[in-house]
Amino acid sequence: MRKPKLNPNKIVSMKEAIQDTVKPGSSLYIEGFTHLICFAAGHEIIRQRIGNLTAMRLTPDLVYDQLIEAGLVKKLVFSWAGNPGVGSLHGLRRRSQKDSASKIELEEYSHFGMVARTLAGSAGLPFWPLKNYEGTHIAEVNPLIKSVTCPYTGENFATVPALHPDVAIIHAQRCDQEGNAQVWGLMGTQKEVAFASKRLIVVAEEIVDTSVIRRDPNRTLVPGILVDHVVHEPWGCHPSYTQGYYDRDNAFYVKWEDISRDPKTYQDYLEAFVYGVKDRKEYIAKSGTDLIDRLKAKPRKCEGVDYGY
Repeated sequence: MRKPKLNPNKIVSMKEAIQDTVKPGSSLYIEGFTHLICFAAGHEIIRQRIGNLTAMRLTPDLVYDQLIEAGLVKKLVFSWAGNPGVGSLHGLRRRSQKDSASKIELEEYSHFGMVARTLAGSAGLPFWPLKNYEGTHIAEVNPLIKSVTCPYTGENFATVPALHPDVAIIHAQRCDQEGNAQVWGLMGTQKEVAFASKRLIVVAEEIVDTSVIRRDPNRTLVPGILVDHVVHEPWGCHPSYTQGYYDRDNAFYVKWEDISRDPKTYQDYLEAFVYGVKDRKEYIAKSGTDLIDRLKAKPRKCEGVDYGY
C-alpha cells in the first residue's frame, strides 16, 4: 500500500517534478481522455531526453507519438492509437512496421481491458475479470490476457493484470498546494490511474486555497495524500483542451497530419516547439499571438449546491 504524502506544500516547477520522478526505464502513464491531456509534461520529458520508457495509455495520441518520434519509448501499452478524427500517428507507424530499424514493442488491449487494468491496480487486486474478449483475436496475440473460472457460476472470464505505473501524470482544473485535485467534465480513468501509480504528479490550471477545495468537496477526484508533486501550468494541455479554460485546437490536429507524416518536418517541429523553448510559457508565446484569444473558453457557470453547515 502506498504511503501517504503529507508534505503541506508540494508545488514545484514542471522541470523539477519530471527530474525527480521520471527516470530512464520508467513506466509512464500520462492520463486524460479527450481533454486534460498534459502535453506540457510530455514536452518536458522530451527536453530532458529521458528514454527507454514504457508508455501506457488508453488512447496514445499526439503527446505519446512525440515521445516515440523523439526516440524515448521502448514499449507502448495501449488500446487505440491515432490522431483523433484525422488519421494515423506517423511516429508510431514508422516504428511499428516490421521492417523498422527502431521498432518498439506493442502490448495491446481493448479499451475496457486497459480500464480494467487500472481498476485492478487502484483496488490493490492482482487482476480484473471481464467478458469483452470473446469473438476477438486480441487475446491470441497478448499472452498477458488469461482466463479464470468463476467459483460461483462456473463461467469462464478473461482476465487482465493490474497496472502499476512507476509514474502517473494527471491534469486538473484546480488543485491546492497539498495536491487535492478537482476535475470536471470528462474524467477518463484519472482517479484509477492516480491510485494505481507508484508516484504521482498533478498538473493544474489553477492553484487555489484549500478552503476553495473544501467548499466543493465532491469535485475532488484525487486526494493530496497520493500526490508527490503539484505543478502550476496554465495551458498545459494545448492542443488538447481543459474544460472551462480553453477549447481543443482542432486546426492543430488537422495540420499535424502533414507535419508528422514526414520525419524531417516532424523533427523541425520538435526542434522549434519542444527543444527550442525552455518551458510552457515560451511554447504558448511561440504558438502565435492569437492562440489564447482564439481558444479561451467563454464562461458557462454551473449552479452551486448547499452542503449545509
